[in-house]
Amino acid sequence: MKIGLAQINTTVGDLAGNHRKIVAAYRALVEQGAELVLTPELAVTGYPPQDLLFKSRFVPLNLAALETLQGEVGDVPLLAGYVDTNAGPGQPFQNAAALLQRGQPMRKFFKSLLPTYDVFDEDRYFEPAHATSVVEIAGVKCGVTICEDIWTEKYLPRRLYGSTPIDSLIGQGAQLLLNLSASPFAIGKPQRRAEMLSAVAAQHHVPIVYCNAVGGNDQLVFDGNSLAIGADGSLRAKLAAFSEELAVIDTDLGAPITTDLTFQGEAAELHDALVLGLRDYLHKCGFKSAVLGLSGGIDSAVVACLAAEALGPENVTGVTMPTQYSSRGSIDDSRQLAAVLGIRFLEIPIQPAFDAVRAQLGDVFAGLPEDTTEENIQPRLRGLTLMALSNKFGHLVLSTGNKSELAVGYCTLYGDMCGGLSVISDVPKVMVYRLAEYINRDREIIPRATIEKPPSAELKPDQRDQDTLPPYEILDPILQLYVEEQLSVAEILTHGFEEKTVRWVQRRVDLNEYKRAQAVPGLKVTSRAFGVGRRMPVAQRFVE
Repeated sequence: MKIGLAQINTTVGDLAGNHRKIVAAYRALVEQGAELVLTPELAVTGYPPQDLLFKSRFVPLNLAALETLQGEVGDVPLLAGYVDTNAGPGQPFQNAAALLQRGQPMRKFFKSLLPTYDVFDEDRYFEPAHATSVVEIAGVKCGVTICEDIWTEKYLPRRLYGSTPIDSLIGQGAQLLLNLSASPFAIGKPQRRAEMLSAVAAQHHVPIVYCNAVGGNDQLVFDGNSLAIGADGSLRAKLAAFSEELAVIDTDLGAPITTDLTFQGEAAELHDALVLGLRDYLHKCGFKSAVLGLSGGIDSAVVACLAAEALGPENVTGVTMPTQYSSRGSIDDSRQLAAVLGIRFLEIPIQPAFDAVRAQLGDVFAGLPEDTTEENIQPRLRGLTLMALSNKFGHLVLSTGNKSELAVGYCTLYGDMCGGLSVISDVPKVMVYRLAEYINRDREIIPRATIEKPPSAELKPDQRDQDTLPPYEILDPILQLYVEEQLSVAEILTHGFEEKTVRWVQRRVDLNEYKRAQAVPGLKVTSRAFGVGRRMPVAQRFVE
């Protein structure tokens, strides 16, 4: 069978826009010879719709869009993801797929396995399917599954489900498995996803055609990488990573259907995920331009490069805001970076404002030594400056803090944490350096001085990050174990780290939950990000 994969970038809640994308993709794929067209999960509504589902008109309008689609489909069937209502007991809705074809009654299929872990909360909205059924399309018995339905125990956080719909579908004679998916990106996940699908296909001796969503929706990035897997588990076709693509694949071919079956390396896929997530966040929120502070450091340099690629350099403004503690080299590096990227560059010293605030507080602080109070005034004045530019010119402020700093609270509320989107808040510091080298892979874009100089907030004389923090080469692996793998101190110590350092990191992570609770949204690119997938109490007293 020739199957058309509509790997499209939908927008949550844009029912009319998503409808147009589905119709355009359907018509293009039919022209290319498709005998069936597949969309991603919940293509009509966009994924994840979250509490939009509870708005009284949202689901009815999504059903009306589906009915309109039914009238626009020809003899070639379309399998489209949407939200259905649940007339029986349980949750009010079902995560569904509809098989639409001219002159045929609509066939509906419902998601069986509802993920409720990490960023997923589908039990809040959806009632699971209570039965599965195969459908014959172009003479082939097809088993229709939706995202999680095809994931196996080995690739899930733990054993979550007592049975799998795949076993039921195979028992009913399914000759081909179809999967509509909205599987969010994490570093290394595209490869793991392919391995999992290959194992399922080989185990059951049936081919799999998998259509994944692509694009950014809020903090999630969907990477595409739709796949066709042979009955022997071989990878037969792979669509583009991080961009829309329409492709027709023939499940009867014996040879690979596409020539490029390779996956990107970690730095490349991380770079492309951040570019896509940043671009879609701005455009889907209605912004056209961005502004960020340029400190001369590695973090802001990487974010500036990502922004210039995502939005076009003409839509990015970089601002250096020096004080008496800012080195000449940092200012020059910022200016050089802006010139290479072609973004607008502003130099707005905050020293006069800093002096004014210190004078304002002089009587109250009389006799007290300067400390982090005065240090924090500086990033807060920078935040004020960036927000003023945002208000005046309509820019979205990009926060440039990395995951390592956010984890241990090495950041300032209402200062460097302010903004509309935190681009690299899920990227550990060591990975930021890898990103910088990837950006410079063909030519020097980020100045070597920026990459090679010791990282510093430059809030007091001769300040260095490592005056306060463990070396990032030590900090980042500990954070990986504590935050992402959720290991105890005792378990982390078995990896050979010094106990004093591990306990310091653990305490700093726990104490700074209140900061992260007020942080701007960040793009999720690791297995566990601070944000939508991690819910920790702020007022709590658990100490290991």
